Amino acid sequence: MKMKSIRVLHVHVAIVLFLVCSQNSMAHRRSMLSISKKPDPNDAIVTARWLVSQNFWAVLNTISIDLGGAPWGNVVSFSDGIPDQGTGIPYFYLTNLDPTVKNALKDQRASFTVSEYPLGTCGKIDPENPTCSKITLTGKLILVDEKSKEAEFGRNALFSKHSEMKGWPMDHNFQVYKLEIENIFLIDWFGGPKPLTVDEYLKWKGH
Repeated sequence: MKMKSIRVLHVHVAIVLFLVCSQNSMAHRRSMLSISKKPDPNDAIVTARWLVSQNFWAVLNTISIDLGGAPWGNVVSFSDGIPDQGTGIPYFYLTNLDPTVKNALKDQRASFTVSEYPLGTCGKIDPENPTCSKITLTGKLILVDEKSKEAEFGRNALFSKHSEMKGWPMDHNFQVYKLEIENIFLIDWFGGPKPLTVDEYLKWKGH
């Protein structure tokens, strides 16, 4: 009976340590990303660029070749540049072993959804609450020419947020992809999506 109590105690201690370490890890990641103040919801362009610049993972959706053309979402790491100095264009480090790439090689249409919630700036409200901002970028998932300056920029942008990527297996043939944006859907307050063109989004130079 005594040994059983000790085992239960060890399990409880392990759970507490896991939760503490998880919180410390998230706090470190947030500090590393230098999260700036949440923009005014009346400023749609700034909010949109802020969401993409500050986040480090989101859901990338492609048209599945294995599910008869059904939409298929995948959690992916991404970067649009160094935090607060991004371009607005999300870059990804993907392998052709991933269904996302296999789908894109057949049909480039894709959408990319980013939520404010992982940043910790939504407070206690639910992620679906309109005041917890979210953005969906729709367009084409494109392979960036490996020898181009853009590919070099993409790698630097990705590695600045995801240093682990530098050591990913060479034989998995990871390459830089980007989303060529064609449409933007932004919710950051009550009243429906904010009007925002791709041109306005990409040309913003408010750093």
